[in-house]
Amino acid sequence: MTTAILPFAAAAFALALLFSAWRLLRGPGLPDRILALDTLYVNTIALLVVFGIQYDTQLLFEAALVVALLGFVGTVALSKYVTRGDIIQ
Repeated sequence: MTTAILPFAAAAFALALLFSAWRLLRGPGLPDRILALDTLYVNTIALLVVFGIQYDTQLLFEAALVVALLGFVGTVALSKYVTRGDIIQ
């Protein structure tokens, strides 16, 4: 059962990655691009988890954790930059 579902889920997340990348490149504004970047890394995490389940490897789950940490820090830093004009006070 899961062998039929996992490729469909991977294709859906890959399509979501493409849509997020399109929004990141096209804009129209900086907040939209930050939100697209946030969505991009969330979809990357989901895709890594699906591949980790499909290929039965722990390495992809650890990579998903690293992407989650870096994505969170990046989103916070970009949001601080937009609201305050600088990252470090």
